Amino acid sequence: MTPPNDRPLKLLVFAASHRTDSLNQKLAALAARYATAHGIDVDLASFREFDVPGYDGDAEGVDGIPAGAKAFRDRLLAADAFIIAAPEYNGSLPGVLKNLLDWTSRFRPQPFDSKHGLLVSASPSLAGGNRGLWALRVPFEHMGSRIFPDMFSLAMAHKAFNEQGNLADAALQGRFDRTLESFLSLVEAATHYPCMKRAWVEFLGEPVGAGVDRVDEPHVA
Repeated sequence: MTPPNDRPLKLLVFAASHRTDSLNQKLAALAARYATAHGIDVDLASFREFDVPGYDGDAEGVDGIPAGAKAFRDRLLAADAFIIAAPEYNGSLPGVLKNLLDWTSRFRPQPFDSKHGLLVSASPSLAGGNRGLWALRVPFEHMGSRIFPDMFSLAMAHKAFNEQGNLADAALQGRFDRTLESFLSLVEAATHYPCMKRAWVEFLGEPVGAGVDRVDEPHVA
């Protein structure tokens, strides 16, 4: 996925879970292996590297934005795109992840704007954590991220992985691979060919027609 004379794509991948052997850690690792095998420069992060206290405006005024949010901002800006494997908590996204997004959104320029992302989830439930992903789209899209329309939710995930860490069901593994392939192809086009228009993106809050000729521009730090 690297055009001639261009650098490899850079991809940030992490699971929004602190538990070392979590199902979403396994899914994040699977995504990272796929991307690495296809020539992507992968930054597989631990969610613990982005630990932050609960958001407190008074604390921000005194101490500034905490180190965990700074680390997330820096690694997000260094990447062309991100993949997050997020568990579902009570039908929604994890509070610790939302808290990290809230802290990180305090930076200016806003680091999420125009950043491409893919959301995936793994859960023992029959829905695979899909409701949590729909909830997670809301803050990302509000902050301007271009979240890929397709999401991947792995149901009955406690039975889904084989000893090698792949999906035991070949058809399911194929669907996972196709989702990543489609997402990374879009990121490649947006990164290496910024003049291309991407009609699937909706820019909420803009006047009708304002985004017709909108293209990606390099992020200005």
